[in-house]
Amino acid sequence: MTNTPISTSISAATPLSREYAATLVEQIVQLVTSRVEDKVWRAGIRMPSIRRFAEQYGVSRFTVVEAYDRLVASGLLESRRGSGFYVRDQTPVVTPQVRSTAPTIPRSLDVVWLIRNMFRQTATHQMPGVGSLPSNWLDNELVGNALRSVARQNIDLLQYGEPQGFLPLRQQLQRKLAELDIAATPDQIVTTTGVTQALDIVARHFVQPGDTVFVDDPAWFLMFGSFAMLGANVVGIPRLPDGPDIARLTELAALHRPRLFVINSVLHNPTSTSLSAAKAFQMLKLAEQFDFMIVEDDIYCDMHPGHAIQPATRIATLDQLQRVIYLGGFSKTLAASLRIGFIAAAPELVRHLSDRKILSTLTTTELTERVLYRILSEGHYRKHADRLRSKLDAVRDRTVRQMERIGLQIPVQAPAGMFLWADMGCDTNVLTTTALEASYLLAPGSLFSPNQLPSRFMRFNIAAMDDPGIVRFLQKALDKA
Repeated sequence: MTNTPISTSISAATPLSREYAATLVEQIVQLVTSRVEDKVWRAGIRMPSIRRFAEQYGVSRFTVVEAYDRLVASGLLESRRGSGFYVRDQTPVVTPQVRSTAPTIPRSLDVVWLIRNMFRQTATHQMPGVGSLPSNWLDNELVGNALRSVARQNIDLLQYGEPQGFLPLRQQLQRKLAELDIAATPDQIVTTTGVTQALDIVARHFVQPGDTVFVDDPAWFLMFGSFAMLGANVVGIPRLPDGPDIARLTELAALHRPRLFVINSVLHNPTSTSLSAAKAFQMLKLAEQFDFMIVEDDIYCDMHPGHAIQPATRIATLDQLQRVIYLGGFSKTLAASLRIGFIAAAPELVRHLSDRKILSTLTTTELTERVLYRILSEGHYRKHADRLRSKLDAVRDRTVRQMERIGLQIPVQAPAGMFLWADMGCDTNVLTTTALEASYLLAPGSLFSPNQLPSRFMRFNIAAMDDPGIVRFLQKALDKA
């Protein structure tokens, strides 16, 4: 490399203009970028000093400093303390392998495979197997406006937030729980990085290696691996249209004496069914008899239209957070990237869970908590949730009819929620592999059971079924099966 400075020919460059749409800083960045890309200024050449550049172009030193800083950040220049700014070598770095964003053909299907491919979504791949709503169903402007509003506030966002969570948000969550007839003070609520972390905190508090955890069968697959990594014995309780099979639950509870039973009481994943009041009472009696805690995951709460329209019983409403730990969140209905969930539980238990949170992550991000608080407190979220439910209602019946027309069986047609649980009449692991070759990511039933055995069932996200090609593919695949 040479330390030879750029010659005085720089002064002959096109002068900067205050009449262009681009700012002076942007014009300097564009000038330097074009000279470097055109090989006029080569790697190792020393740039004019800030003072000299400012004098030659008739701009302030602050303007040159900002432009140089942007060029350093973009990798075009490098700063050497006590020496100045230099053109950086632009030779591309050769990497041994470029990571593909295309779904991978698996040797075997497992939970990690599905999640990995969910994060490889591209415009050319349809994702009827994912567990989230498409981005165009959500309200980017709603989140963006709240974020900008928070950024304009004269507040300190540079320090850690409160370990238990932003207090005004917890107060707002208290009001939300009150609408479900769940009485909880803000001190009984701790915020988390989504329901995933909430469930992990609860499990780490209660579960020791060798302990048994009950889950629905089928159920949300991610927790199977998480519990297994804690050394837990994960046992599935058959899920019926109105809740768990009580006879089987009684039998297995007597045998295993579980520590926890994790359940979706409302809009169960993957069937979209909801718990009946009778089953909720029976579960509480068994929890008392066999001394286990119930973890009620209510992540789909706001996709349900409410008890006045459709019956929906929450176990926490009956128990009032004595033997029930209630989990909620907003990633499914508002924005996955906000990653805000919460735990509501008895006061003494919340103190222990809050300590667990501190030991794992110190605090959650107050910036995103303030954004969520603004959306909830200004009343925008309620209307947004209403629109989402209307959209789901508009596509549900049509999707069911399409599936039934090609021979799929849907044993329980839930009147709300985003999922359909369909009997495909064949091994859905095989079908999923075939679909991946056609650029469709499906979610086979085997992933939703703790035993991971082959299944004829498959979960469909009705919001991701707008491509007619999906139905055509399914029909052709089933005809060959």
